[in-house]
Amino acid sequence: MPKLIFVPKYFFLSIGLFLCELSIELYAHDNFIRPYFGDYLVVILLYCIIRSFLKVKTLAACLFVLSFSFFLEFAQYFELLELFNLKEVYWAKILLGNSFSVWDLLAYFLGVLTIYPLEIMIFDKK
Repeated sequence: MPKLIFVPKYFFLSIGLFLCELSIELYAHDNFIRPYFGDYLVVILLYCIIRSFLKVKTLAACLFVLSFSFFLEFAQYFELLELFNLKEVYWAKILLGNSFSVWDLLAYFLGVLTIYPLEIMIFDKK
């Protein structure tokens, strides 16, 4: 069971990434930044949130974030919002997304692929 902790560097990274995601949601209405770069950043945001409060190994956190992201993307493929009558609920659409895309899976994978080596090179040095 992971130990509860508080790591300020991850917490402040989380806040910064959340503000970036919020800016993308509010102001980016294009065909790249919002749909793909936002997905790339969201896995990094989730990773930082986890590492802010839980003492877990880098690989375990990366695999959890990637699995969770893939689960949400496949939930879109199987139209879980419609299945649970949440298609018109704004926050449900924000959290789960609207449509499945293989490109989103690639964005999630690239996000985790960015996190892992950086984490090992920068933060995991002892």
